[in-house]
Amino acid sequence: MKEKINHALHIFFFAAGFVILLLISSAIVIPKNNAKEAGMLEINPNGILAERNHSIDVLVLGDSEAYSSITPMQIWEQEGITSYVCATPRQKLDKSETFMHQAFENQNPKIVILETNLIYREFSTTHTLSQLLDNTFPVLVYHNRWKSLTSSDFGGRIQYTWVNDLKGYIVHKKVKSISPKDYMKTTDEAAKIPLRNKLFIEKMYKYCQDHGSQLVLVSSPSAKNWNYKKHNGIAKLAEEFGLEYLDLNLYEDDIAIDWSKDTRDQGDHINYFGAVKVSEFLGKYLKDNFHLEDHRNDPMYADWFESLERYKEKIASAK
Repeated sequence: MKEKINHALHIFFFAAGFVILLLISSAIVIPKNNAKEAGMLEINPNGILAERNHSIDVLVLGDSEAYSSITPMQIWEQEGITSYVCATPRQKLDKSETFMHQAFENQNPKIVILETNLIYREFSTTHTLSQLLDNTFPVLVYHNRWKSLTSSDFGGRIQYTWVNDLKGYIVHKKVKSISPKDYMKTTDEAAKIPLRNKLFIEKMYKYCQDHGSQLVLVSSPSAKNWNYKKHNGIAKLAEEFGLEYLDLNLYEDDIAIDWSKDTRDQGDHINYFGAVKVSEFLGKYLKDNFHLEDHRNDPMYADWFESLERYKEKIASAK
């Protein structure tokens, strides 16, 4: 018995020491700034880390449909509403949850928009556990930073200073047209949402409730990825949890997406010209339905006008 206890203690102390080592090394290698030069990964969504505390009204989560369709600076110029897009390619809901929790550390958005394309993207328990480990021990993600550590990484203060003037939006002006044939043809059928995904939506919904925010589901225009079966599946989900649902694929007359000019890849994603139309419509929708404050006359938001000027310069030079 004594031998078994000693063996268990050895395992316990080894595991505890290993965890402590991971925590210490994580504190060293984690980037102390959110700029690419500081070693930060996924810099576009992580640009939110440099935004002034409690300054973001609308947080957008999702995959490439989100960062292709919603340009926050268009919404700012038109309505004075501050928004930020924390989207990544092929994002899964466990990653969306991670970005949401990170944003709420310093922000208190009144609205959290979840772009719905990723709700149908399946992921495993193993993927979620891996995401949890990465969140807990950043050294698992940033282990290669050992090669570029400086003295400031040892006990240095974390200070995020890189401001993303596009606020998470990624601009594409390329045009690759398509002539979709009634891709939103009505049906009573509903695409099935995986159970794991529904459970994550429920968790995110309750988190938003607990933090005084409202979760809103939004489907971006996509002639390739979207259809009425998927619309019905999301509509049922929204009804189940009492969520607001806006399917932009159904507002053909209001948004007037021209699939011969407003898509960069034959209907998979819209381009900049389509994003302007979507963002104009979405900004008005947010203002009319959620009565968000117009900050354009507030001197605390003067930096948004500075970002707007740089945004316009980047849009002008984009291809």
